[in-house]
Amino acid sequence: MLSAEEQLHVIESGIADLVPRGDLLTKLDRGRPLTVKLGVDPTAPDLHLGHAVPLRKLRQFQDLGHHVILIIGDFTALIGDPSGRNTTRPPLTREQIDENATTYVEQAFRILDPERTTMRRNSEWLGPLSFAELLRLTSQFTVARTLERDDFAKRYAEGKPISLHEFLYPVAQAYDSVAIEADLEIGGTDQLFNLLAGRELMEKSGMEPQVALTLPLLEGTDGVQKMSKSYGNYIGLTDAPEEMFGKVMSIPDELMVKYYRLATALTVDEVDAIEASLSDGSAHPNQMKRRLAREIVALYHGSNESTTAEEAFDRVFKRHELPEDIPEVRVELADEVYLPAVMQSAGLASSAGEARRLIDQGGVKLEGAPVAARQYIHARVDIDGVVIQVGKRRYARILAS
Repeated sequence: MLSAEEQLHVIESGIADLVPRGDLLTKLDRGRPLTVKLGVDPTAPDLHLGHAVPLRKLRQFQDLGHHVILIIGDFTALIGDPSGRNTTRPPLTREQIDENATTYVEQAFRILDPERTTMRRNSEWLGPLSFAELLRLTSQFTVARTLERDDFAKRYAEGKPISLHEFLYPVAQAYDSVAIEADLEIGGTDQLFNLLAGRELMEKSGMEPQVALTLPLLEGTDGVQKMSKSYGNYIGLTDAPEEMFGKVMSIPDELMVKYYRLATALTVDEVDAIEASLSDGSAHPNQMKRRLAREIVALYHGSNESTTAEEAFDRVFKRHELPEDIPEVRVELADEVYLPAVMQSAGLASSAGEARRLIDQGGVKLEGAPVAARQYIHARVDIDGVVIQVGKRRYARILAS
């Protein structure tokens, strides 16, 4: 096993906060495997690279010889995590939670080592709590302290409602740490309050408190907003290899090192060397981005698929050829065709409204020719058998049904 200082060098790569750093060094110096905790509420079925950031950090801990406890928040998901929210999160049903949890676990084990991972559900210890036990637990926290949270403070100042059950979320998450006796808990920067609440509750319970480690939010392909399906800037773990490769190639150059640190399995020393080569100009940014795309695709689809995805990218973007496997979609076509409706039917837009926006923004082509803004109506002969391209990576050949 590496020395405590050597481990700390790996652990600190790409992180936002480590509170307190000295406590972690003390724990590492003892030479025993740490219990590292990540709690996740299964609020959505599909994961993207942003969700994978804490999982990749967990894998680093595993590779250093430590043990991971992945807590599925099937009980806390019934409350809804208010972190970073300016409104109350809508509750999920038990069926939704169970379905999402199954998919989440399948995708998480694309990253984590099953031999060093323990799966727990926090309903195991939160569900049996009596009302008297809950009262004793909540007596360890104050309203004033809870209102120090940025999201609660902002909502309170703006007169927006805060439901009482939302105050219980950090209490429940803190109790998770007590239940499993965590040495360290990982979360996003918006989770720091909750992680420190766990540290405080452990201390008040006579236990050695956990260390809080937070990771920055990963910006999406637009380079501005955090990665999110709602922003349309996400790279899904289940995206097809060609789509994943193309999306990585579209990120801004200035995000490359961050993606290398947070989204690949390269060692810290390898990423340090890449960062140095980009800084001194000895590495070409395009070549480094290609390597980044290959590394990420290989993680989730294998090296052969990564090579094939790069070849497909070159065929479309370097040689300006059409992809080999354009899906054919049969659509009912009248003499006059409303293109936004066809795009929706072909799965190239989620709605006719989104399709109109894409057309007006110049993001739609018919057989390689851009569609003019507000040009929604086309003759049947101009659509039947034609390839519609949306953006840089989505294609469909339309055939009359």
